[in-house]
Amino acid sequence: MDLSLIIENIGIYIEGLKHTVVLVSVSLFIGLLLAIPLAVLRTSKNYFIQAPIRAYVYFFRGTPLLVQMFIVYYGFGQFEAIKASFLWPFFKEAYFCALFAFTLNTGAYTTEIIRGAIEATPHGEIEAAKATGMSRMLMLRRIILPSAFRRALPTYSNEIIFMLHGSSLASVITIIDITGAARIINSRFYSPYEAFLTAAVFYMALTFLIVFLVKKLEVRWYAHLRPQETATVEARV
Repeated sequence: MDLSLIIENIGIYIEGLKHTVVLVSVSLFIGLLLAIPLAVLRTSKNYFIQAPIRAYVYFFRGTPLLVQMFIVYYGFGQFEAIKASFLWPFFKEAYFCALFAFTLNTGAYTTEIIRGAIEATPHGEIEAAKATGMSRMLMLRRIILPSAFRRALPTYSNEIIFMLHGSSLASVITIIDITGAARIINSRFYSPYEAFLTAAVFYMALTFLIVFLVKKLEVRWYAHLRPQETATVEARV
């Protein structure tokens, strides 16, 4: 293995790392903001409120992320209405198309994660909130959503990791992310082992960082469920 090849071209991987982190972070953030109200509405018993959200979730969970990205990147340019609108300066850029596809994809998965956590809220907590005279919005803000976020955290951490790994598809539409950097190194020096093994190391490092941060968050959010002495010690770590 020729490590000098990687060391001399590490700047390309650093640039790819920046693009990967920005793409994943922004898409996860916007996707979460999108998913919270959709998850609340998804629990509604009104079919006409549920139906469009369910269709959105089923489409993005039922089709591959790569296909979704191709539809956005290659497909939207075929519509004159889009090319003539103010949206075209955005959709003609590969970076925005990837961000758009990633956001809608993670938004669909996160909607179902939060919906399941909301529906798993203990009935006693809801009854207690009603007994104190809380409105529906106040109950959501103080009781249901905070409790749902705690239950959803382990599953959502998996979604963060899946989104990180899925972001490697951005390289197929000319974006230089971590995988794109590896493809450049491979095309220049014909060294697939060094190029893609280095990319794997970067992805593993990011994954371990995500797991570490989620564990720290779990310590804080689940401290009230542990014995008082253990919770106090762990909360200080």
